[in-house]
This record gives sequence, structure tokens and C-alpha cells, in this order.
Amino acid sequence: MPSDFFGSDEAAVESLPEPPAPEGMGLFGEPTPPPPAAAPPPAPVIAAPANTPYRVLARKYRPQTFADLIGQEAMVRTLRNAFAQDRVAHAFMLTGVRGVGKTTTARIVARALNCIGADGTGGPTVEPCGVCAECRDILADRHPDVIELDAASNNGVENVREIREQVRFRPSRARFKIYILDEVHMLSGPAFNALLKTLEEPPPAVKFLFATTELRKVPATILSRCQTFHLKRVPQTSLATHFTRIAGLEGASLEPEALAMIARAADGSVRDGLSLLDQAIALAGPGQAVATETVRDMLGLAGRDLVFDLMEALVAGDVATALTVLGAAHERGADPAVVLADLADLTHTLTRMVAVPALRDDASLPEAERTRGAALAAQLDIPSLTRLWQMLLKGLGEFADAVDRRATAEMVVIRLAYAAALPPPGEVLRRLDPNGAASGRGAPAPSGGGGGPPPLRAMQGGGGAALAVAVPLDVPAMAAPRAFRDVVALASGRAPLLHAMLVQSVHLVGFAEGRIELRPRPEAPRDFASQLAAMLLETTGRRWTITLSNDAGEATLAEQSAALASDRHEAARAHPLVQAILAVFPTATIGPVRDERLDAYGLIAEETPEPDFPDFAPPDASGAWDGEFPDED
Repeated sequence: MPSDFFGSDEAAVESLPEPPAPEGMGLFGEPTPPPPAAAPPPAPVIAAPANTPYRVLARKYRPQTFADLIGQEAMVRTLRNAFAQDRVAHAFMLTGVRGVGKTTTARIVARALNCIGADGTGGPTVEPCGVCAECRDILADRHPDVIELDAASNNGVENVREIREQVRFRPSRARFKIYILDEVHMLSGPAFNALLKTLEEPPPAVKFLFATTELRKVPATILSRCQTFHLKRVPQTSLATHFTRIAGLEGASLEPEALAMIARAADGSVRDGLSLLDQAIALAGPGQAVATETVRDMLGLAGRDLVFDLMEALVAGDVATALTVLGAAHERGADPAVVLADLADLTHTLTRMVAVPALRDDASLPEAERTRGAALAAQLDIPSLTRLWQMLLKGLGEFADAVDRRATAEMVVIRLAYAAALPPPGEVLRRLDPNGAASGRGAPAPSGGGGGPPPLRAMQGGGGAALAVAVPLDVPAMAAPRAFRDVVALASGRAPLLHAMLVQSVHLVGFAEGRIELRPRPEAPRDFASQLAAMLLETTGRRWTITLSNDAGEATLAEQSAALASDRHEAARAHPLVQAILAVFPTATIGPVRDERLDAYGLIAEETPEPDFPDFAPPDASGAWDGEFPDED
């Protein structure tokens, strides 16, 4: 047949369906042969599994046993002993900064309590096997009897009521039903109260494990029902060792200084440090070592050399060099606030070196601290470092409201350099001789004895220094009559407006017991006299006569106080020691001058004379008792 009748090619013929196989007997009575065996289906092609999602280092290397915890030896030792003696408490409170292992420890305790061993016959153990069904399900966070809740989002009293209802039932399969509450300090007050009774007398198969970063926010009634473990910040040396091991497992290498930077930036937190290590390895690229510059740029640090350059410029009082170094740090991407924080950290290190000279040879310190730091410590003393520390803290506080962070840092640096060029107050006092004149360096401080002026007391604080001068004042006393001030004091606290008028708007003309003559100022109310009389009647129980006069009278108490304050200020300014200090510090100002003799109104307090009572029976008086009783007869 022509090919175009059935199709254009043989493929079309091959594609036609085969006729169905005949059933029963064949055409000539022979049995129908069985159909040929079908070819076995091809083996299914199993696709390669998708790549496992990347797990960050903090999750990948989370401790699984107590032996894996670093930096918490005291807590691990206590828990090991508790398991060994079967004295595991029903409630634990784990507290510490972020990332030190609070929740991780709670999960390890949950596995240790519920582990049944590889053969299924084990009991609570400090070394959970990790292969039994209980351990595997707890590790996978799918165990029905280990309930982990975030108290920040489950902080209501209704959530605690649900827990109270659940604890009444026995565990579904595990040995203990365990509740892990993270950030427990976020529970509300009613929620804490609802938890108290259950926490005090829980069912025997229930354990509570609490974790918090704010222990002070947890009520004392809750803490008294828990065993509290304080997880410490992990030391930098332990962090560096831990990070080196993990980097080796990841096939990465780090320069020693880069590793030290990450350990310092972690600030005692293992999780924070692993997150930084993860980021640094990613920045370096595959197969490349993590360089110091990479970590410095990642953290926004100024570089230790730049920090030392800046400190040396500040100590020398070289403003130009200090600003140049600060500008170089800014060009390298360093945050101005971080630069000042690094300066504060270096100041702390230098202070420790000055206070304990043996630390200069401490092998755990970086090379820069042991060389350049030791040289700087030899030039400085505790007072200057304390002033530097206080000014840095004050400067760091200014960044909260700063519009231009770089300008703020420059202003702080200029202040630091300027202050370094000035002698400390103690040095000024040593340069002053007892007569108030400037003397050579190292002159003895004035003793204040004899006829010379009294010594000065230097007090450092805040961003500068304050000088408290004990200056004898020869100011004439302008005291009003004592009795009138007693009347004014009676109004204090009872009639505040009346008290203010008596201090500010009243001139005393005359005073006698039961009678007061006053000249009120125009701002005094019309019923001023009646108010005063009513107050005196209420407080003394007797009527007083208040007379208003047109006589000038004395100055008001406020005017007298202001005049005395001005006289004290001028007397202090004229003192030789103060004159010598102002010569060294031309921009210094004299603050309020205290006088211990002043009363609450700033006036010279009058001494109350002792009452001069006559003797009731002078020894030489007739009939004085001689110590013997007369005869009764």
C-alpha cells in the first residue's frame, strides 16, 4: 500500500495501538497462548534531595551536653552533684546576659531528666545518651511533654491558668513534664500571682525551668521558690579558644587579631560571638583567611593603632593631631561613638596598669597594650586617668541627642586635649604656698595651721574639677530679731503662701510678745494681717495683735539673705588662695559660698541663751538639807 495511505512514515504505524489479546480458545480450537510478559517498568529515577538549608553557627554548634557548656563551670558542677544525689529541684531560675546558654541549659536539663538510655532502661542522668526516643524528640523540639514558651508573648494570666490546668495531668510518655519559660520577667503581675501556688507545690512529675535576663524584675516570691543559677559572661580567652575550634571545623582560618576583635565584641556572649564569626567567614569568601581589616571594617572599629595614636595625642594635649587621627578613623568607616568607646576601654586598661603595675607584663593582653600601653601608663597617674574616664563617659552620653555624630566626637576630643594641657587641681594646690603665692612644682600643700589661710579641698567629678575653699568670712551679722524668724518658721509648711509673703514682702518694724508691727509691700494682699493673726492663734493658742505701719522698718528676710550672700562671695574672692587659683584658671568661677552658721533663711543663726534659773536651795542657805534625816521623836 502506498505509504501516504497509512501515514507519512513508519513512526506513525508503530504508534498505532496493538489489538487486544483474544480471550478463550483460538480460531482452530487451540488454547490462546499467554500474552508475552510485559517488560518490567524502568527503575524510578530518585531526584537528588534539595540542599539542606544553611544553619547558622550559633544553632549548628549549640551545646548538647553539660560538657559542651563553656564558662559555666560552677553551675555545671552543682547540677552534676544534684543529679548524682537525686536532689534535682522542681524549679530552676537561670539568669544572665544574652547568649550565655540559659535556654540551652534548660533543654539539656530536660533531656537529662527524661533520658531512658540507649537500651530504654536508664533513669535520670547527667549525661543524656542522645539516641533514645526521648532525647531525639527533645532535640528536635517535638516532645509532647517538654513545653517551651516565650513569656514575652504568653505573659497573661490566662496563659498561666492554662499551665495550671495542664500540670494536673501526668506526662503522656516521658518521666517528667517540663515547662521552659524564656524571658520569664515579662510575665504580668497577675500572671506571677497565678503561678505562685503551682510553683510552690507542683505535682511530683512536673519541673519548671525559667530563663531571664532581668532577674531584678522577677518578684521575690517567685525567686524564693526556685533555685537560682547565675550564668556568667564567658571570658574572652575562653571565647577565643571556642571560636578557633569552630572555625577549624568549618574549614576557615582567622588572623589572631581578628579573632581577638570578635571575642571582645562578643562581650561575654557566645551566641553574639558566633554570629559575628559567621558574618566574618562569609565576608572573607570561600577558602580565604579572615583578615583583621575585614573584621575591623565589619565591626566599624577604628583599629587599635589609631586608638593608641589618638590617646597619645590627647595625653600630649595636641589638638591638631587628635583631630587628624579622628578624621582618619572616620574615613575608614569607624563610628565616632565607637571610637570614644574604644578610648574609654583603653583608659580602663591604662588605669588598671597604673593601679597594678604587674599587669603590664600580663601575657593575656594584646601586644599593643603590653608595649604602647605600658609606655602610656608610665606617663599617667590615677587622677588624670579618672578625669579622662569621666569626661569620656559624659561625652558618650551626648551622642543620644547629637545631630552630627562626627562633630560631637570632635568636640569631646577637643575638650579632652584641652583638659590634658591643664594641671589637675591637686597639682595647683601643691604649687601654692601657705601665703597663697605660686611656688615651684612639688611644693608642699598648705597645712592650714598657724596664722596662714586654711587649706583648699579639691574635688573632681563630672567633666571638670570643682574647688571647695574653706574661707573664714568676716561679714557683719545683719540678723533680724530671733523671735520674728520663729514666727516666720511657724508658717512654713502650714501656710506656704503666707510664709512666702513673710520672707519676701514684709518689713519688720517692731516685735514684742503678742504684738507685731509690720510694713507690707504693695504686692501683699489686703487680708495679710488677718491671715497672720489667724495662723498665730491656731499655732500658739493665743491672740496676737498685728499692726500695719508706714515706717520703713528692716529689710525683708530675702533682702537680708541676698546681702549676706553677696558679702560672703566678695570675701571669698578676696581670699589669697582663691586669688592664686583664679590666676592659674582665669575662666574659673566662684560658686555659692557655704557658711555653716546660716539658718534656713540664709541669715546668721542666733544662739539661744541658756536660761539663768536661780538655785532653789544654795548650799549656804538656811535650812538646806545636810544629807541626814531628823529624828522622828
